[in-house]
Amino acid sequence: MGRFFSRSEPVDWLIVGLGNPGAAYQWTPHNVGFQVISELSERWDLGRPKKNFKGLIVSGRVGPLGGPGVRVALLEPLTYMNESGTSAGPARGALKLELDHVLVIHDEIDLPFGQLQARIGGGLAGHNGLRSLRKGLGSEQFGRLRIGVGRPATTDSASVSDYVLGRWQQPESEVDALVAAASDLAEQIVLGRAALSGSA
Repeated sequence: MGRFFSRSEPVDWLIVGLGNPGAAYQWTPHNVGFQVISELSERWDLGRPKKNFKGLIVSGRVGPLGGPGVRVALLEPLTYMNESGTSAGPARGALKLELDHVLVIHDEIDLPFGQLQARIGGGLAGHNGLRSLRKGLGSEQFGRLRIGVGRPATTDSASVSDYVLGRWQQPESEVDALVAAASDLAEQIVLGRAALSGSA
């Protein structure tokens, strides 16, 4: 059962979903990280988050009933995507977690829609949220769950921006399935049933 975040209670994992605050961005590819955080919070029954670290954070235990479980904290930075590191960095510092136990969930236009990739580190590929996280966390060697959202048939930066900040072009049922699949993988990672590529 979830509860409000407490600095006094250590956690095993910090899961950071990337997105932009505000109703205008809710149903957009760039906010798929927020969508996964909402799905995980609901399926793990973590309750209502509280404001802290320039974001919304909630924590609780995940795992089989009766077992010790894994302690997780879910964070949605409310800084806008390009300043996500100013939220995630202090949260990670307060939780005293190694970078390989920080899992950042974000959209990835260089992966086809529906494809998922979980890894440690890697390039930033022009993703401003990841640039901010590298600065805030002190390294790019954090865990990432890259969610393929596809890309428009052009490399024009304005068109790409319009695509990721515009409403999903895929049917709602396909987006829901993608969010569920990404949530499943995140759950398997924190429970130790799936590994991040590139980890020791």
